[in-house]
This record gives sequence, structure tokens and C-alpha cells, in this order.
Amino acid sequence: MKYTKLSKEQFEELNEEFAVFLAAQSIDVKEWTKIKEEKPELADKEMEVFSDFVWEKVLSKANYLEHFSADSLNLFKCGEEAIHRIVVKVNKEGINLLESKDFEWLLDNSKDPRVEYLKGKKGYSQERNLEIFDLIQKGSVVSEGKLFEAIHSMISAQSN
Repeated sequence: MKYTKLSKEQFEELNEEFAVFLAAQSIDVKEWTKIKEEKPELADKEMEVFSDFVWEKVLSKANYLEHFSADSLNLFKCGEEAIHRIVVKVNKEGINLLESKDFEWLLDNSKDPRVEYLKGKKGYSQERNLEIFDLIQKGSVVSEGKLFEAIHSMISAQSN
């Protein structure tokens, strides 16, 4: 497998898509039930192939990721050739950006000297989707990129 197998809940949510996937291989409900009972290793293999297919589709569309921790934000913009990263580090006692009131403090005090901004860019050291998947496995979530773009604009305006 290239990625990880979808959870039972994810398979249930993608029930229709999985049925279409099986139908494309000429496997109907009756045949699928028989495969699960008589050849569980083949059923598992089909589920793995479908999981990789779903992950590949999701990762190919992922352009932004966010990872929040108590005192920092890691924001990623995933281009074709490279990944751009912005780190927002808050050096304020008792801050927890996972709490909405503290995150609001950051938004209201973005120019406070206790807030550090770092940005960088690096080319992918392996396939793009594998690197994005790795970041997701480490706790990042796919986003629309509004926070990345807002902070990027703010940093760019400050450096001009």
C-alpha cells in the first residue's frame, strides 16, 4: 500500500463510491459478499487498492494544510514543485492556540512583539502526495488556505 487503509467509518461514508469501484471490476454485491467470506485476503487487497485511490484523489486536490499546537501554527501551501511554510510562534506565557479565546488573541495582536513569523520553501524530497500524506499523518489538516494567504499577505506587507 502507498498510504493507509481507510477506516471502517470512512468506508461506510464512501459506500457508493466503493460500490462503483467494485462494479468497474465487474464485482456486484453478491460477488463481493462471496469474496469477503471465501477470500478475505482478496477482499482486503481490494479495500487497500480503493483506499490508495481515494487518498491519491484527496491528496492531489490538497493545496493547503494547517497544523495547530498550543503555541504555534504551521501553515503550508503545497505547490507542484515545492511546499511553502509559514510558522507563527507565540512567546506569551499561558497561551494555548487550541483555545478559541487565545487564537482570537493572536488574531487581534498579530503585530505583538511576542509573535514571531518565519517562512520558508523547500522542494519535495519525495513524491508530492507522499509528503502531504506524511504531514496529515503528523496532525495537519487540509484547509482552504485563507489563514495561510492572510498571514502571507501580512508578512509581505511588513517586509516592504
